[in-house]
Amino acid sequence: MLQDKDRIFTNLYGWQGADLKSAQARGDWSGTKDLLAKGHDWMIEEVKTSELRGRGGAGFPTGMKWSFMPKESKDGRPNYLVINADESEPGTCKDRDIIRHEPHKIVEGALLASYAMRAHACYIYIRGEFYMEAIAMQKAIDEAYDAGLIGKNACGSGWDFDLYLHRGAGAYICGEETALLNSLEGKKGMPRNKPPFPAGAGLYACPTTVNNIETIAVVPEILRRGGSWFGSIGPEKNRGTKVFCISGHVNNPCNVEEALGVPLKDLIEKHAGGVRGGWDNVLAVIPGGSSTRMLPRDVCDTITMDFDALRAAWSGLGTAGVIVMDKSTDVVYAIARLARFYWHESCGQCTPCREGTGWMYRIMQRMVKGEANIEEIDMLLDIGSEIEGHTICAHGDASAWPIQGLIKHFRPEMEKRILDYRKHLVA
Repeated sequence: MLQDKDRIFTNLYGWQGADLKSAQARGDWSGTKDLLAKGHDWMIEEVKTSELRGRGGAGFPTGMKWSFMPKESKDGRPNYLVINADESEPGTCKDRDIIRHEPHKIVEGALLASYAMRAHACYIYIRGEFYMEAIAMQKAIDEAYDAGLIGKNACGSGWDFDLYLHRGAGAYICGEETALLNSLEGKKGMPRNKPPFPAGAGLYACPTTVNNIETIAVVPEILRRGGSWFGSIGPEKNRGTKVFCISGHVNNPCNVEEALGVPLKDLIEKHAGGVRGGWDNVLAVIPGGSSTRMLPRDVCDTITMDFDALRAAWSGLGTAGVIVMDKSTDVVYAIARLARFYWHESCGQCTPCREGTGWMYRIMQRMVKGEANIEEIDMLLDIGSEIEGHTICAHGDASAWPIQGLIKHFRPEMEKRILDYRKHLVA
């Protein structure tokens, strides 16, 4: 379990102010000028040492991602940092609290990360529905400008840095980094083919890095305490702290910062007040937001919450949005509802996703009622395999995975529903 001294988000619950003065009292903006003086390359090496992996879902090593950015412009193009605050994954609400209660960690992190990648400008792309959060974020940006922490000669470092907040229009697909860039440019929020990757041609065809907002928010503390400190928390290749979002059938739904590698059962029992009706009432848990495959009770007993352990269990950490379902859950209906979401949110650019998500949803509608055929269970797997890995972005994968998890762990329930319906027709 994470010790209090190692917590980064000390105001996650908003018990203190989110203003600049309160943030500075908690240690934000402490020695920022000195950190900038250590240089671009030092920052990137410290982040590499920390073994920080992206907190938006993919888990790619952050320091390595930063190192892809060009050190010198050969054609005059500027470098950009874009921060993804388009938190639209069902079952995930961690970034929202960071934005509301710890906005200065984001502003400071944006300055430091941008400096590390030689970017003089950074854009925060925030979900359109996050109205109050956008107000809180803009207030923090304005405070930082007024205090001389960002803008011309940021923190007295000699580095000019501008930070812009851009509100999206509420499309889930804009959480994908290249769709986000298109939306930021005023185009349709549709993913781009890669290559070129954003580090080569991103925002306005300039070198760009896109990071999740939680990833950026932990950077200042990593640089202040040292990459080795962050890298000492959690299991190998899964280092550091993580904000977990626990919802569903628990007594105390919450966000909590914990060490990667914490047992799922401990996370739920100690921080979320346990499962409604006790641990024996667990039916399944979706461990990483709605796009990850669910885990049945027997796996939940021992699984740890990190990238590699969950991948080995044929699921994923994703956004760490933990959705708990007790035995009162109609698990077939729950996944059918997610199938509808992914069908609705497909941008329609790729045929497998555009056609396949609707096909899966229509079959799942009939599965809920038992009106489907037994053979259609395998058909769902076939459709999912034709979508997964055959689209420009991972939306196709995300649409297939919840259904794959349902069939793997609850196929008997699906078959029973179909057989019971047929018995009812005969009767």
